[in-house]
Amino acid sequence: MMEWNEVLVQRLDAPLRAWFAEQSLWEGIVIEPVWQETRKEFEGELTLVLFGLAKVAGVKPDLLSGMLGPLWSSLTLENGEPLIRSANQVGGFLNLGLSLAYWRQRWAKGYSLSNQSFDPVQGNAECGIRSKIVLEYSSPNTNKPLHLGHVRNHLLGDSMYRILSCLGHEIIRVQVINDRGIHICKSMLAWQKFGEGSDPMGSNMKGDHFVGEYYVLYEKAYQAQVKERIASGLTREEAESSAPILQEARTMLQQWEQGDETVVNLWKKMNAWVYEGFEATYERLGIGFDRNYYESQTYLLGKNLVEQGLAQGVFRRDDQGAVWADLQDIGLDSKILLRSDGTSVYITQDLGTAEQRQKDWGFDRMIYTVADEQNYHFKVLFAILGKLGFDWASRCHHLSYGMVDLPSGTMKSREGKVVDADDLINEVQALAEAKMVESEKLQAIAAEERRELALQIGLAALKFYILKVDPAKRMTFNPEDSLDMHGHTGPFVQYAHARIASMLARVPVQEKALAESWTLDQGRSWLPAELDLIRQFSQFEPSVNLAAEQYNPAHVADFAYGLATAFNRFYHDCPVLQESQVETRKFRIALCNQTRLLLHDSLDLLGIKAPNRM
Repeated sequence: MMEWNEVLVQRLDAPLRAWFAEQSLWEGIVIEPVWQETRKEFEGELTLVLFGLAKVAGVKPDLLSGMLGPLWSSLTLENGEPLIRSANQVGGFLNLGLSLAYWRQRWAKGYSLSNQSFDPVQGNAECGIRSKIVLEYSSPNTNKPLHLGHVRNHLLGDSMYRILSCLGHEIIRVQVINDRGIHICKSMLAWQKFGEGSDPMGSNMKGDHFVGEYYVLYEKAYQAQVKERIASGLTREEAESSAPILQEARTMLQQWEQGDETVVNLWKKMNAWVYEGFEATYERLGIGFDRNYYESQTYLLGKNLVEQGLAQGVFRRDDQGAVWADLQDIGLDSKILLRSDGTSVYITQDLGTAEQRQKDWGFDRMIYTVADEQNYHFKVLFAILGKLGFDWASRCHHLSYGMVDLPSGTMKSREGKVVDADDLINEVQALAEAKMVESEKLQAIAAEERRELALQIGLAALKFYILKVDPAKRMTFNPEDSLDMHGHTGPFVQYAHARIASMLARVPVQEKALAESWTLDQGRSWLPAELDLIRQFSQFEPSVNLAAEQYNPAHVADFAYGLATAFNRFYHDCPVLQESQVETRKFRIALCNQTRLLLHDSLDLLGIKAPNRM
């Protein structure tokens, strides 16, 4: 991925179209040039696919390639220097190499994000337009601890927050905490039955883990009752629906909805335990929120919207009194919004919450980070909001992501077969520390400092391994593979940053200052590894823009890995501190410093620390 807009559209695509239009031989023909990044085994940066153009022109690709020669030599930069240094045909492909003059000019512009970044609301709109975006992620249940599936959600949401924020958008991070319902009452009931007044502190457990244990205990008791009732002659369906402990949980839910003081106080106490546990996990992951929405406060929202929709003729009421949204005209099914007894369903709550957020924030766009199990739900939600006449409905987006498995298989929370987020963080930290102990360089570090560094490396392994995968894909997380210092991993990128930081620490301050402000020399040729590193620099901004446009942090992870890989080749091929030529040494120190800055910034966009030693 190169700077497609600048290099292709402005510099190459338009002149190519104009050249064809000027040829009397092809008067009136319409061309659609196809550009690609040049494959690494060939010289050049940009490749023009000749097959289609040659077919339209009625000539062979090699003849067309030759005819285009004068066009490339005529293209110049603003200062009159050539834009193209080479044009080599390989079959039906023409590989173009950009001149060193171009790369010197590109260096002079710098590589920080400009005001011309992609705007995910307006598209490629005029410069300077920035948006207010409500970004929802996490949204846990208060009957169990956070697990591996939540972690992917957290990391995607946090990285998109960082990416969109760095482009100048105002981001409001929100979560809906699912703190009511039958599943919450199951944990509460189990604590009443089996807890004997215990609490997290006395049990030496985090609050969310403590409450989650009772959710599992409820399920065990429920399954035991179901088994007993089946043995007495009931069908499984009869046994499951009539189990006494389930009836008790339903009664507790009714008591909660009626405001029973004893039940509500127990609900508040157990939820407070869970919230304390959640916050501790969030802090370790380095994520946070600007506003919490609680289902206990939002579950009745939306009923007024349904009544409005009925009055407007948008919805219909059936013979039993239930209210439906008919979406068949847009290829979806009909969706119930109110049951015949007047109670709302989940999507009714989501309708009300969406409207409330618009009232709270006046957002330009709203992003829901939710697993792909809910793809259809969000199609229906956005369609109903549109039918209700909300113009912002078209600016709602579902950031859908696939489930996360482990090499050992899938997870089942009711059976306690889950990978808790805390356990996962502890595991990657322990694995990182074990690798550090093997390193002679790090054996002398104080134990506390080593644990902190191990946490940074372990979290880098976890975050990078998850974020480098397209969110739409289901994935398997392997803790051992994520810490491979020579693979496509976070620690690999971190190590490149630490290596540069260590090297620059040995550069005299005055020399480093000269190198940081240095402009590329005009006469010296560059070695391939030097040019490749400079090429990599220019991919930072388009990678971030594409990540924002597609809601996919993997583009930033790919950039970080590509830059670290290019630096390793440069470090191997090009001496830096050992270089005797003063200008070359300054040039390479400048390249190292620029690499360090971009590695730091790209890792930060993924929520990863960039340590100076490893």
